Amino acid sequence: MKPIVAQMLQNKAKTMPILSFPSAQLIGCTVAELVTDSEKQVAGMRAIAEKCPISASLHMMDLSVEAEAFGAEILFEKNEIPTVVRPLLTDIGEAARLEVPAIGTKRTGTFIAGVRRAKQELGSLPVFCGVIGPYSLAGRLMDMTELMMACYDDEEQVHLLLEKCTCFITDYIAAFRAAGADGVVLAEPAAGLLSPSFCEDFSNRYVRRIFEAAGSPDFVLVYHNCGNTVPLAEGLRTLGADVYHFGNAVDMEEMLKALPEADAVMGNLNPVDLRTGTPEQIARDTQALLTRCAKYPNFIASSGCDIPADSQWENITAYFDAVQNFYK
Repeated sequence: MKPIVAQMLQNKAKTMPILSFPSAQLIGCTVAELVTDSEKQVAGMRAIAEKCPISASLHMMDLSVEAEAFGAEILFEKNEIPTVVRPLLTDIGEAARLEVPAIGTKRTGTFIAGVRRAKQELGSLPVFCGVIGPYSLAGRLMDMTELMMACYDDEEQVHLLLEKCTCFITDYIAAFRAAGADGVVLAEPAAGLLSPSFCEDFSNRYVRRIFEAAGSPDFVLVYHNCGNTVPLAEGLRTLGADVYHFGNAVDMEEMLKALPEADAVMGNLNPVDLRTGTPEQIARDTQALLTRCAKYPNFIASSGCDIPADSQWENITAYFDAVQNFYK
């Protein structure tokens, strides 16, 4: 087990929820400013580290960055997570002409700079970067429904697209590592839409390659999927991740039973409740999650996915307080 993961398991009163975007509230900026300015990203990470008992600092989970680098048009709204406006590819046959962008293109350079600065400023706190997974990136470059149909009708071209996505993600992670990142959270939510056999063919085989390329004794590999992963568990066991992170679409205890005890498993408090609920509800839900799952030695509480930017900080604080109270 890698030292950072071992430390997380030794001190479960500290956790790593996906808490990037609410930092905009703490530093008085918009989400649009946060996702385009490395200085603001680091200021947000520093503010969270000072306010919250976290085990590691996650830089950013903006899953539009890689698609933008490939040439997709991105919509930036003041306080919303950026989204892809329209598919870059209208037909899977266009994958052949798609060029793999250089690392540093568009906002990838901004995000790499953010991780480098965070690593310099946050002292001994581990810093994790965030990237999108290969099938999920393909689904942002092409309409998701069209991509799923192409998996049946034109498998060869889908694999060509996934090869290009995989090459880019692999190089992107390498650049984050060179900037000082201690680990990566790879988000592959679109794989939750696939059958187990299709997940193996069009996602797992590529995630495995990315993790093999990024693997080292001092770099933590986190696989995040907030879809329905219960039917996919057998294949996910083979990815080579150090940590598995799941959303509230699944029964967390079922995933803990299905995955190796040697790997840490995180999740899966509903992030929407952190936006719309009350501190009392969040405390109850966190307590209930821990009561069910803390008996598994490899379980660490977390949010199930991105906590919305406009979530109430009273709710976020209630989550952290509930975790700390549970482990006192």
